[in-house]
Parts: sequence; structure tokens; C-alpha cells
Amino acid sequence: MSPTHEHPAATTPARGYAQDKEAYLKRLRRIEGQVRGIARMVDEDAYCIDVLTQVSAVTKALQAVSLGLVEDHLGHCVVDAARESDEAGQAKVREAADAIARLVRS
Repeated sequence: MSPTHEHPAATTPARGYAQDKEAYLKRLRRIEGQVRGIARMVDEDAYCIDVLTQVSAVTKALQAVSLGLVEDHLGHCVVDAARESDEAGQAKVREAADAIARLVRS
């Protein structure tokens, strides 16, 4: 694994989202609760459109988290890599572009 993908705390560099980590976790916990609510709605045979409305809300919430993470990645990881070298910067830009492409396709 490359240093940017290692998980042990002793070797993990600061992530771009580090300063907003608690806010991200709070938002993700809220989304998790929404998903559990959708499952409950299905279990209770809720009206299809009501379920779809909640799915849409969760999707938008996840998109907002994704956009924040992209912004943090560009502002921290990509900028730091570009300061390191042109090659490292280009690699991080390609990595970010690939991630954005996956988000757009989803």
C-alpha cells in the first residue's frame, strides 16, 4: 500500500478532512439514521413515493459529503503533492479526477 492508503495511526498522514472529521462523522451518522428509517418504511409498507422521497434525501446528503471530501482532497492532498513535485501533483490530480468520474457515474 502507498503511504496515502495505509491505515495504522502511526503511519497515516493527516487527511484533508481531518479538521472537519467530527462534522463528517455527525453527518454520516445522520445519513445512517435516515437509511435505517427508509428500511423501516419499507418494512412497514410505506407509500412508494414517500420511500423514494427519503431515498432522494439520502442521496443528496451523500452527495454533499462527497463534494466536501473532494474539496478537502483538492485543497490539502493535491496541493501538498503539487508542492512536493510536478509528478506527485499530476498523480494526485489524476486520482481526484478518477474519483470525481466515479461520483458522476453513480
